Amino acid sequence: MVVCISRYNLKMCHFLLVQRAARIWLMFVAFGCMLLTTTMLAAQADIQGPAPSPSQPVESSRETQPHRFWDRTNIMLFSGVALFRGLDYASTRNFQARGRQEILLPDDVVNNSAGFAALEAAGTAASVGLSYWMHRAGHHRIERWVSVAHIAVTGFGVVRNYSLESKHPR
Repeated sequence: MVVCISRYNLKMCHFLLVQRAARIWLMFVAFGCMLLTTTMLAAQADIQGPAPSPSQPVESSRETQPHRFWDRTNIMLFSGVALFRGLDYASTRNFQARGRQEILLPDDVVNNSAGFAALEAAGTAASVGLSYWMHRAGHHRIERWVSVAHIAVTGFGVVRNYSLESKHPR
């Protein structure tokens, strides 16, 4: 347990408690979104029906059940991608404000608010475009998994960004 003596220490204790609570809350949100996505995919598999019996011809994985591209599952997955890209924007801004440096992107992009927001929007659009390409090619499972993978990777980055220690000069 941390003992706070001065006003400065009291503020730092409050900051650390709020930061810890934000990390825990974010981890619950990320876990909830991943659980929701997994549940939606399981429900989608149940809708497609049971596996064919050995006496029936097995259809190839390329010829899965066709569906509309903008069905409920895809809308939820694309919303999840957009949500996590927004969280990535916010978490990157947060850790920069705490004295950390972005290592994956150049400073010219990250320090420009409009440019960085456009990059996050372009990432979302690229995910939707890749899913559409897979849909048109008949790879409906891959179409869904593109969004699931995007959410998982971005969610990991968001949790990591909020988990980094602050680098304030002493």
